[in-house]
Amino acid sequence: MKKIQEPESKPLPIASEPKYIVLKVRKPKRLVIAVMVAILLTIILTVLFFAKGLFIAATLNGSPISRLSVIKDLEKQGGKQTLEGIITQKLIDTELAKQNITVTKEEVDEQIKQIEAQVTSQGGTLKEALAQQNMTEDKLREQITIQKKLEKLLADKVAVSETEVDAYIKESKSTPPKDMKIEDFKKQISGQLKQQKFQKEAQKWVTDLKTNAKINYYVNY
Repeated sequence: MKKIQEPESKPLPIASEPKYIVLKVRKPKRLVIAVMVAILLTIILTVLFFAKGLFIAATLNGSPISRLSVIKDLEKQGGKQTLEGIITQKLIDTELAKQNITVTKEEVDEQIKQIEAQVTSQGGTLKEALAQQNMTEDKLREQITIQKKLEKLLADKVAVSETEVDAYIKESKSTPPKDMKIEDFKKQISGQLKQQKFQKEAQKWVTDLKTNAKINYYVNY
Protein backbone atom coordinates (compact mmCIF):
# COMPACT_ATOMS: atom_id res chain seq x y z
CA MET A 1 0.00 0.00 0.00
CA LYS A 2 1.12 3.45 -0.82
CA LYS A 3 1.49 5.87 1.99
CA ILE A 4 -0.60 8.97 1.77
CA GLN A 5 1.64 11.90 2.17
CA GLU A 6 0.38 14.48 4.57
CA PRO A 7 0.50 18.01 3.26
CA GLU A 8 3.38 19.92 4.54
CA SER A 9 2.38 22.35 7.23
CA LYS A 10 3.54 25.77 6.29
CA PRO A 11 4.00 28.37 8.94
CA LEU A 12 1.24 31.00 9.05
CA PRO A 13 2.31 34.34 7.70
CA ILE A 14 3.03 36.85 10.42
CA ALA A 15 0.66 39.74 10.19
CA SER A 16 2.41 42.86 9.32
CA GLU A 17 1.96 45.93 11.51
CA PRO A 18 -1.15 47.97 10.63
CA LYS A 19 -0.52 50.88 8.41
CA TYR A 20 -1.93 54.23 9.43
CA ILE A 21 -2.90 56.92 7.02
CA VAL A 22 -1.30 60.16 8.06
CA LEU A 23 -3.09 63.26 6.89
CA LYS A 24 -0.99 66.29 6.65
CA VAL A 25 -2.83 69.50 7.53
CA ARG A 26 -1.60 72.33 5.51
CA LYS A 27 -1.33 75.65 7.22
CA PRO A 28 -3.51 78.28 5.62
CA LYS A 29 -1.62 80.58 3.44
CA ARG A 30 -1.16 84.18 4.42
CA LEU A 31 -3.36 85.32 1.58
CA VAL A 32 -6.27 83.22 2.82
CA ILE A 33 -5.87 84.61 6.35
CA ALA A 34 -5.78 88.15 5.04
CA VAL A 35 -8.97 87.59 3.04
CA MET A 36 -10.76 86.14 6.07
CA VAL A 37 -9.72 89.08 8.26
CA ALA A 38 -10.84 91.52 5.59
CA ILE A 39 -14.26 89.84 5.37
CA LEU A 40 -14.63 89.89 9.15
CA LEU A 41 -13.72 93.57 9.33
CA THR A 42 -16.20 94.34 6.57
CA ILE A 43 -18.98 92.60 8.48
CA ILE A 44 -18.12 94.45 11.70
CA LEU A 45 -17.97 97.83 9.94
CA THR A 46 -21.28 97.14 8.20
CA VAL A 47 -22.98 96.29 11.49
CA LEU A 48 -21.54 99.38 13.14
CA PHE A 49 -22.69 101.54 10.22
CA PHE A 50 -26.30 100.44 10.43
CA ALA A 51 -26.28 100.43 14.24
CA LYS A 52 -24.34 103.65 14.65
CA GLY A 53 -27.36 105.26 16.27
CA LEU A 54 -26.81 102.94 19.23
CA PHE A 55 -23.48 104.56 19.96
CA ILE A 56 -23.40 107.94 18.21
CA ALA A 57 -26.02 110.62 18.74
CA ALA A 58 -24.71 113.01 16.07
CA THR A 59 -21.61 114.19 14.27
CA LEU A 60 -20.28 117.73 14.16
CA ASN A 61 -18.03 118.43 11.18
CA GLY A 62 -17.19 114.75 11.10
CA SER A 63 -16.51 114.55 14.85
CA PRO A 64 -18.85 112.10 16.62
CA ILE A 65 -20.93 112.97 19.68
CA SER A 66 -21.59 109.80 21.62
CA ARG A 67 -24.93 108.86 23.10
CA LEU A 68 -23.12 108.22 26.38
CA SER A 69 -22.20 111.90 26.66
CA VAL A 70 -25.84 112.85 26.07
CA ILE A 71 -27.01 110.36 28.69
CA LYS A 72 -24.51 111.72 31.21
CA ASP A 73 -25.79 115.28 30.74
CA LEU A 74 -29.39 114.11 31.04
CA GLU A 75 -28.55 112.25 34.24
CA LYS A 76 -27.04 115.41 35.70
CA GLN A 77 -30.18 117.37 34.86
CA GLY A 78 -32.85 114.93 35.98
CA GLY A 79 -31.26 111.61 36.88
CA LYS A 80 -32.38 111.63 40.51
CA GLN A 81 -35.96 112.56 39.67
CA THR A 82 -36.15 109.93 36.93
CA LEU A 83 -34.69 107.22 39.16
CA GLU A 84 -37.11 108.03 41.98
CA GLY A 85 -39.98 107.90 39.49
CA ILE A 86 -38.94 104.44 38.29
CA ILE A 87 -38.57 103.18 41.88
CA THR A 88 -41.98 104.55 42.83
CA GLN A 89 -43.60 103.01 39.75
CA LYS A 90 -42.13 99.59 40.51
CA LEU A 91 -43.25 99.79 44.14
CA ILE A 92 -46.80 100.70 43.11
CA ASP A 93 -47.01 97.98 40.45
CA THR A 94 -45.68 95.32 42.83
CA GLU A 95 -48.02 96.25 45.68
CA LEU A 96 -51.11 96.51 43.49
CA ALA A 97 -50.29 93.10 42.03
CA LYS A 98 -50.15 91.69 45.56
CA GLN A 99 -53.55 93.18 46.34
CA ASN A 100 -54.96 91.50 43.21
CA ILE A 101 -56.93 94.58 42.19
CA THR A 102 -58.13 94.62 38.60
CA VAL A 103 -59.48 97.29 36.28
CA THR A 104 -61.45 96.48 33.14
CA LYS A 105 -60.87 97.94 29.70
CA GLU A 106 -64.38 99.39 29.82
CA GLU A 107 -63.54 101.39 32.95
CA VAL A 108 -60.46 102.86 31.28
CA ASP A 109 -62.39 103.61 28.08
CA GLU A 110 -65.05 105.47 30.06
CA GLN A 111 -62.43 107.62 31.77
CA ILE A 112 -60.80 108.44 28.44
CA LYS A 113 -64.19 109.46 27.02
CA GLN A 114 -64.67 111.86 29.93
CA ILE A 115 -61.21 113.38 29.41
CA GLU A 116 -61.82 113.67 25.67
CA ALA A 117 -65.19 115.39 26.24
CA GLN A 118 -63.55 117.85 28.63
CA VAL A 119 -60.77 118.66 26.16
CA THR A 120 -63.25 119.01 23.30
CA SER A 121 -65.36 121.45 25.33
CA GLN A 122 -62.26 123.65 25.60
CA GLY A 123 -61.81 123.66 21.83
CA GLY A 124 -59.04 121.09 21.56
CA THR A 125 -58.61 117.42 20.79
CA LEU A 126 -57.29 114.56 22.87
CA LYS A 127 -54.50 113.96 20.35
CA GLU A 128 -53.34 117.57 20.65
CA ALA A 129 -53.54 117.48 24.43
CA LEU A 130 -51.45 114.31 24.58
CA ALA A 131 -48.86 115.81 22.21
CA GLN A 132 -48.55 118.88 24.44
CA GLN A 133 -47.88 116.62 27.41
CA ASN A 134 -45.46 114.51 25.35
CA MET A 135 -47.62 111.49 26.10
CA THR A 136 -49.06 108.63 24.08
CA GLU A 137 -52.54 107.17 24.46
CA ASP A 138 -50.99 103.91 25.71
CA LYS A 139 -49.22 105.82 28.47
CA LEU A 140 -52.46 107.62 29.35
CA ARG A 141 -54.24 104.28 29.60
CA GLU A 142 -51.48 102.98 31.84
CA GLN A 143 -51.79 105.96 34.19
CA ILE A 144 -55.59 105.73 34.29
CA THR A 145 -55.37 102.02 35.10
CA ILE A 146 -53.04 102.70 38.04
CA GLN A 147 -55.25 105.51 39.32
CA LYS A 148 -58.36 103.34 39.09
CA LYS A 149 -56.64 100.56 41.02
CA LEU A 150 -55.56 103.01 43.72
CA GLU A 151 -59.08 104.41 43.91
CA LYS A 152 -60.41 100.91 44.57
CA LEU A 153 -57.66 100.22 47.11
CA LEU A 154 -58.27 103.47 49.01
CA ALA A 155 -62.05 103.58 48.50
CA ASP A 156 -62.86 103.54 52.22
CA LYS A 157 -60.44 106.35 52.98
CA VAL A 158 -61.54 108.71 50.20
CA ALA A 159 -65.30 108.38 50.62
CA VAL A 160 -67.10 111.72 51.00
CA SER A 161 -70.27 112.05 53.04
CA GLU A 162 -73.13 114.45 52.41
CA THR A 163 -72.31 116.15 55.69
CA GLU A 164 -68.81 116.95 54.41
CA VAL A 165 -70.25 118.40 51.21
CA ASP A 166 -72.70 120.62 53.07
CA ALA A 167 -69.96 121.77 55.46
CA TYR A 168 -67.68 122.67 52.55
CA ILE A 169 -70.43 124.65 50.78
CA LYS A 170 -71.18 126.52 53.99
CA GLU A 171 -67.54 127.32 54.81
CA SER A 172 -66.55 128.29 51.27
CA LYS A 173 -69.85 130.08 50.67
CA SER A 174 -70.02 128.41 47.27
CA THR A 175 -73.11 128.79 45.12
CA PRO A 176 -74.13 126.75 42.10
CA PRO A 177 -73.77 128.31 38.63
CA LYS A 178 -76.88 129.41 36.84
CA ASP A 179 -79.01 126.67 35.33
CA MET A 180 -77.34 124.03 37.55
CA LYS A 181 -79.42 121.99 39.91
CA ILE A 182 -78.33 121.90 43.54
CA GLU A 183 -78.03 118.10 43.35
CA ASP A 184 -75.62 118.36 40.44
CA PHE A 185 -73.70 121.09 42.25
CA LYS A 186 -73.33 118.94 45.34
CA LYS A 187 -72.22 116.03 43.18
CA GLN A 188 -69.55 118.23 41.64
CA ILE A 189 -68.34 119.37 45.07
CA SER A 190 -68.30 115.75 46.25
CA GLY A 191 -66.10 114.80 43.31
CA GLN A 192 -63.66 117.62 44.10
CA LEU A 193 -63.44 116.67 47.78
CA LYS A 194 -62.96 113.02 46.84
CA GLN A 195 -60.12 113.94 44.49
CA GLN A 196 -58.43 115.98 47.22
CA LYS A 197 -58.70 113.08 49.66
CA PHE A 198 -57.44 110.66 47.05
CA GLN A 199 -54.33 112.72 46.31
CA LYS A 200 -53.55 112.99 50.02
CA GLU A 201 -54.10 109.30 50.79
CA ALA A 202 -52.33 108.10 47.65
CA GLN A 203 -49.28 110.21 48.48
CA LYS A 204 -49.24 108.85 52.03
CA TRP A 205 -49.61 105.28 50.71
CA VAL A 206 -46.66 105.70 48.32
CA THR A 207 -44.54 107.34 51.03
CA ASP A 208 -45.21 104.42 53.37
CA LEU A 209 -44.24 101.98 50.61
CA LYS A 210 -40.90 103.71 50.06
CA THR A 211 -40.26 103.96 53.81
CA ASN A 212 -40.75 100.22 54.29
CA ALA A 213 -38.88 99.20 51.12
CA LYS A 214 -35.20 98.29 51.07
CA ILE A 215 -33.64 100.59 48.49
CA ASN A 216 -29.90 100.61 47.77
CA TYR A 217 -28.52 103.46 45.70
CA TYR A 218 -25.32 102.91 43.72
CA VAL A 219 -25.26 106.25 41.88
CA ASN A 220 -25.26 109.66 43.50
CA TYR A 221 -26.85 112.38 41.40
